[in-house]
This record gives sequence, structure tokens and C-alpha cells, in this order.
Amino acid sequence: MIGDILESIHANGGATLPQRIDYRHNDSVATASAVHSGTPSSALGQGLGSVTRPNMVSVGTIVWLSSELMFFAGLFAMYFTIRQVRPDLWAEHTPTLNVPFATANTIILVVSSVWCQLGVYKAEHGQAARTGGLLDIGGWGMREWYVLTYIFGSIFVAGQVYEYAKLVHEGITLSSDGYGSVFYMTTGFHGMHVTGGLIAFLLIIARTFTTRRYSHAQATGAVVTSYYWHFVDVVWIALFATIYLLK
Repeated sequence: MIGDILESIHANGGATLPQRIDYRHNDSVATASAVHSGTPSSALGQGLGSVTRPNMVSVGTIVWLSSELMFFAGLFAMYFTIRQVRPDLWAEHTPTLNVPFATANTIILVVSSVWCQLGVYKAEHGQAARTGGLLDIGGWGMREWYVLTYIFGSIFVAGQVYEYAKLVHEGITLSSDGYGSVFYMTTGFHGMHVTGGLIAFLLIIARTFTTRRYSHAQATGAVVTSYYWHFVDVVWIALFATIYLLK
């Protein structure tokens, strides 16, 4: 081997030895070649993309809401099962429901989600409170929109309580029969979730008064609260269609 190399050198008139190739540093050689050739170093990593870590609070809230979805799915299954077994109860009690009143109450809850989302928009832009007068709606911050959401949500809960009182007066109670049991359990558990959302709004609103600077953590709390509120809104739309419209 060495003799062949010496003969090659002698044949080339004393030319230098061939350049040694080091395969242990291919990445460094490739980068150096890119620099000498004028190729931007960012082009070497093109297509890899940046790896960002998701917000753990948002992910945890979504996972928790998924479990809540399974809970309400069980309530729907119970409702349709008892309705299939005792259709005579539905034929007897369904006419006592005040559909126009329930429709108005549903609209109030749906509109509250609109106010909530406007509050989220302000929170994401770092505006915790209004910048102008109270009547200057365009200058409202997250606090004002969430207060309005709270008011609409409270009206919805009050409407449910009023409807319960009317149904009890008609003789439909939790222990009266299968219809009363599933009606109060499905709507009652939803009402408890709405009440929990109202408490969360109070906490988010109160935090805007306790700190001078509206931080990213506070904005995240406002956003995940909106996730929960939109969830109970969608669940109620399904309950309303099932209980009041599906005769």
C-alpha cells in the first residue's frame, strides 16, 4: 500500500499527498461548505420547524372538559333509555313545558358566550379594564365584558329556578316519576356547571382589581374560563333540543 503511494508520488513528479478525508465531522464539513458557497445556514434546517411547548393550563382544561363531556353523554344515555321504556310519561308531561320561555332563556345563554368571547379578545390584547367611560362600549376591557357575561348567566340560572318552581306546582318533581327524575338530573347538573362558571368569572374579575399589571397568567385564566363557558353553552343547546324540541 505504502509502496503504491510512493510510486504515485514519483510518477507525478513529487506532487503532494491526496487530501485526507475525515468522515467523523460530516456535519461540520457540510456547514463549512455551505458558508463558503454562500448558502444561508437557515436553509440547512428548512422544513424542521420550531418546536414550541403548548400551554399546560389550556391543555389541562381541554382534557378535563373531555371528561365532563363523557359525564353528560351518560346523562343523555339515561334520558333516552328511560324515554324509550316509558314513552307514556313523555306524552303526559311534555305539554306542560314552557317552550317559548325556555327558548328565550337559551338565547340569553348563547348571547352570553358572545360577550365572553369579546372579553377574551380584550384579555389577549392585554386590556383588563375599560379605557374610557362606561357608555363607551368600544373602550371596554375584559372586566366589563365578563361582568356582562356574568349578568346574562345569572339571568339564565334564575330562569331555570323559575321554571323549576312552575313544574313543581304542576306536580312534576324529582321523585314523582321517571320523567321528573331525568328532567331535573340533566338540567340540574347543567345548572350546577353554569353556577360554577359564574363563580369562575367572579374570580377572574376580582383578580383584575388585585394587581396593577395585567400579566400573561391572568390572561390565560380568562381564556380557559371561556373554554368552560362555551362548553356549558353547547351542552345546553343539545339539552334544549332534546328536552324541549324533540317531542
